[in-house]
Amino acid sequence: MSFLDKMKDAGEDIKDAFTEGAQDLAEKAGDLKDAAMEKAGDIKDAVAEKAALSKKDAEAAVTAALDAVAAALAEGDEVRLVGFGTFEVKKREARMGRNPKTKEEIQIPATKVPAFKPGKALKDIVAK
Repeated sequence: MSFLDKMKDAGEDIKDAFTEGAQDLAEKAGDLKDAAMEKAGDIKDAVAEKAALSKKDAEAAVTAALDAVAAALAEGDEVRLVGFGTFEVKKREARMGRNPKTKEEIQIPATKVPAFKPGKALKDIVAK
């Protein structure tokens, strides 16, 4: 099996794990804020459990997926995970701001920032 095939399979497993995990969390928690996974280790553990992978394989899959998303965003591409959402790069125009300490006006340069737009399925899960 080629590396790309392995990554494709791992991506499908991760997608399924995220979808199932999000549904389970929304149903069990009642309050998504309390159930949010704050550490990368929590996500890796959830992927390992849902996809029946070892923790080492789950960590490799999650790390590879997040690295792929970051690399795509760095190149200005967007990443769509159907049903989950879209990661994209947004441009912020240059603007005037104010230094809160000195009250002096300062020029804030234009920049690019990562953004996430949730998909319908994720919105529906959270709304329950």
